[in-house]
Amino acid sequence: MQRFTIPRDVYIGSGAIDRLKELQGRRAFIVIGSQRLIKDGTVPKVQTLLREAGIASEVLAGIEADPTVATVKMGAQKMLDYQPDLIIGIGGGSPIDAAKAMWIFYEYPSFTFEEAAKPFNLPTLRKKARFIAIPTTSGTGTEVTSFSVISDTDSNIKYPIADFNVTPDLALVDTDLVSSMTPQLIANTGMDALTHAIEAYVSTARNPITDALAMRSIEMTARDIIPSYKGDNAARENMHISQCMAGMAFSNAILGIVHSMAHKTGRLFGVPHGCANAIYLPYCIQYNAKTAAPIFADIARRLSLYGQTDAELTDRLVELIRDLRRQMSMPATLQEFGVDEGFFLSQLDSIAEGAVGDPCTGTNPRPIDPAQMRELFLATYYGKEVDF
Repeated sequence: MQRFTIPRDVYIGSGAIDRLKELQGRRAFIVIGSQRLIKDGTVPKVQTLLREAGIASEVLAGIEADPTVATVKMGAQKMLDYQPDLIIGIGGGSPIDAAKAMWIFYEYPSFTFEEAAKPFNLPTLRKKARFIAIPTTSGTGTEVTSFSVISDTDSNIKYPIADFNVTPDLALVDTDLVSSMTPQLIANTGMDALTHAIEAYVSTARNPITDALAMRSIEMTARDIIPSYKGDNAARENMHISQCMAGMAFSNAILGIVHSMAHKTGRLFGVPHGCANAIYLPYCIQYNAKTAAPIFADIARRLSLYGQTDAELTDRLVELIRDLRRQMSMPATLQEFGVDEGFFLSQLDSIAEGAVGDPCTGTNPRPIDPAQMRELFLATYYGKEVDF
């Protein structure tokens, strides 16, 4: 038996956040990243809509790009002081993920982070508050997922909290909120969305529902990411919807070793998450093709790529991803990104072990051990083809 869980309600399109004025509640605790969302009027508009619904609100700003355990504990304490019955995460993946984690410790103050980091180990939430997610970037899909990624500053490792309990109650995917994204942000988040969809489509936990969402997202992203990068507003709106569909897919089918590698190296090497995925994805497809070539070939055919065999079609898919990356001036290797070679080699054994142990590795279509992972990381650093 398989399970498929998404928010109870997902509103998509221009003006989606207007649904806030129909909410029921007393106090809303709003979590955001930078002050930009206050200055550009997004947060003031949200607070105005909440007031129309008779709901008071408090804002916690300043969530860092990789939210930490310390930030989560600080935010949970502020929630305990304010006692909200609504929690609203606004922004990219980081503030929404942070808000999800704060929600856990707001409802269960004595729960430990070590317990929360165990997959599907959370107690029942919604004893105190419901959760609303409003994405302002187009990539993470966290507004519809059962994941929250939090960084441990002591180990420099990202830990994905995975539990259907943290799937938001309401997602407001407002296409008006992504018009000011920068080209670099569009590139990073867009490749994150593409990675979500491809990994969900080849996951060992895939099902017909996740396949439908993942494949449609792949088609839309392949079509719209470059026009969005170049400033086409219609394409940018499509990307906001596409990434949401990818989020629904991977939240239920889980992911694979692209994300395992990104989780263990993003903070350590200072590589933005979507950029790390863009670097790793072609190499991981080559590695996984030993067992999943027919599935990659299916993706390629649906994208109208040419090839007479599964191997040829898989190669065309890899070429397409590399071409998308080139068109958006993204690095092809960790070395090209600027990761110091000596530091990379000094961390290689540790990150290989950590990536193999990441929860996302469990649904990768091909098993991998630390020695193979080590070789895969070397390929991503030096730009070597993966033939093992």
